[in-house]
Amino acid sequence: MKRLLEVRWHGRGGQGAWTASELLARAAIHEGKYIQSFPEFGPERMGAPLRAFTRISDEPIRMHCAVYNPDVVVVLDPTLLKTVPVTEGLKDGGVILVNSKEDSAELKKTLKAEKAKVLTIPATEIAVRILGRPITNTAMLGAVARVTGIVSLESIEKVVRERFRQNIAEKNVAVVKEVYKEVKSE
Repeated sequence: MKRLLEVRWHGRGGQGAWTASELLARAAIHEGKYIQSFPEFGPERMGAPLRAFTRISDEPIRMHCAVYNPDVVVVLDPTLLKTVPVTEGLKDGGVILVNSKEDSAELKKTLKAEKAKVLTIPATEIAVRILGRPITNTAMLGAVARVTGIVSLESIEKVVRERFRQNIAEKNVAVVKEVYKEVKSE
């Protein structure tokens, strides 16, 4: 059975949304899957809203466009919820992962996402505790891996270690593992 997973990442310049998209794609490559990963931004500057996209499939991917109907939406910066239509195009039964300590049920009402599964992850809190900085992309990457099951935790760990120098990689792996352990997939 053909499985295509489409993820749309929402963040701000400098938060690592594109890096997270790329790491997810690289983990899928390690598992023999087909991928696409690319950003979308205008005149890029630190702090400007941006989107990144990841597609993962068991078969070659023939489309080449932005992800308009994602299965998963990932929001690295909760302030974007006030200005960016993050739920736009989300498939029925899709998943919204938000970096927030807010109650998931309340956020679901706020987003008017009745047909979606909304999960909140205290990614900033976890990142500050482990990394010493509010960089939330690897935390949200761990949440995507856990909730979708599209790639294994081991593949995520491998690509994080390949991407970052050792001391930074190990801290990021710790962030990924903590979120992966805490997020409920069902």
